[in-house]
Amino acid sequence: MWLEGRKSVFSVLKEKIPADGKQVIWMHCASLGEFEQGRPLLEKIRAEYKNSFLLLTFFSPSGFEVQKKYKGADLVAYLPMDGRKNAGKFLEIVSPSLAIFVKYESWFYYLKTLQESAIPTILIAAIFKSEQNYFGIFGGFLRQMLNYYSHIFVQDSPSLELLQHHHISSASSISGDTRFDRVQEIALAPFQNNIIDSFCKNSEIIVAGSSWTEDEVMLSDYIKNRTEIKAIIAPHEINSKSIGRLQSLFPNSILLTEANENIASSVNVLIINTMGMLSRLYRWSTISYIGGGFNKSGIHNILEAAVYGKITVFGPSHHRSGEAEALVVLGGAYTFGNFTELEGLLDNLFKNPADRQKGESIALNYVCRNLGATNIILDYIRKLPGFTNH
Repeated sequence: MWLEGRKSVFSVLKEKIPADGKQVIWMHCASLGEFEQGRPLLEKIRAEYKNSFLLLTFFSPSGFEVQKKYKGADLVAYLPMDGRKNAGKFLEIVSPSLAIFVKYESWFYYLKTLQESAIPTILIAAIFKSEQNYFGIFGGFLRQMLNYYSHIFVQDSPSLELLQHHHISSASSISGDTRFDRVQEIALAPFQNNIIDSFCKNSEIIVAGSSWTEDEVMLSDYIKNRTEIKAIIAPHEINSKSIGRLQSLFPNSILLTEANENIASSVNVLIINTMGMLSRLYRWSTISYIGGGFNKSGIHNILEAAVYGKITVFGPSHHRSGEAEALVVLGGAYTFGNFTELEGLLDNLFKNPADRQKGESIALNYVCRNLGATNIILDYIRKLPGFTNH
């Protein structure tokens, strides 16, 4: 799929990219997660620069396959592999007025050619840590690529300090994380589901997002003797094996696709076996359980729950998430290491609504304080010489 998708990319670009001098704005994302960070900016650009042609490229199939029909761009395509010939050919065809890379993307020949062509090139939502390869003994080549950007927008002050300490010549500034803007957009968008409303009525609800086996086993042990508590589970993987395991773990469960508004009162678990709903499910939660805390890959996006003012709980593998660590310190999120700790934590939160409400307020305020990254970057774009919305 990865190689097949790239075979025809140049012919597609030649066919679709306007040859009449129309302003082209190009955003590149590695995968789906980076797209979600770039999406708020891309959609504001779409609204403000209506006459521009928007090109969105991906490196991975997981991003391209999910978003290949995305209506916010005029063309969604794979980015040809990096190389002097490919980069030159791509940029000759596309001739962008602006290139936007999201978070970690550094492609030597693309960036070098963009700089040599004096095309404004920005990196957004970047986050840097001292242990990254950029800043190691052999990181000189990677650091050199950072110098090719016109401007680097970082998420936090430690990232900015690292760039300055290593004498990165590109202009850089703190914008914050565009994911905060994205989760707010989702939370504010109208959404209704009568089946879920009926299931949740008059009950305390745990919404488990992107759950793995370890998460699901503990949740099963927790709710089996607590009839007053129900769970909505959106597993990390939606396949027959995963769904079958969940149905075995939760005998009083029903699949969303098989449910209706007259769900029996004996059903205490709703299994979400469709894609694309998780970020909207947390609005029904009393407490949100974020999956992945017992995997090396770490937890899922907790901002999707925090934006609704929900307390989040998760396992010990959360240190790659800056917002998780921040919310634990502030008191808007809690972490645990085993079932006994989870049981005590949930019992305490359910039995003490005043404590829960305090944490909910902390979570919501944390998200609100960190909004605005998209507008900061957009202000920069508006001031680019020769850049127009006509």
